[in-house]
Amino acid sequence: MSTTSLKLPDSLKTRIKQLADATGKTAHAFMLEALTEQTIREEKRQALIARALEAKAEYENSGIAYAAGDVHTYLRNKIQGKSLSRPDPIQQKS
Repeated sequence: MSTTSLKLPDSLKTRIKQLADATGKTAHAFMLEALTEQTIREEKRQALIARALEAKAEYENSGIAYAAGDVHTYLRNKIQGKSLSRPDPIQQKS
């Protein structure tokens, strides 16, 4: 494991120490956990953005979309366990 040095404002260092003590962790373990959680969160956010850009490109290439109201109705019914067909796509551009 490599070592990284961080310059923390005294006020943040104090807050970290207090919270680490309150949770029975060392300040090091507390910061490591926080950095790990933030890294995972950002990786998920970046993946979501990539999927959204792919979906946008697919729409721009095909012009096929779905009416939001139809999708919302379908999802509400699906969550309630009701069986119904998927919404019909609409052609937005030719």
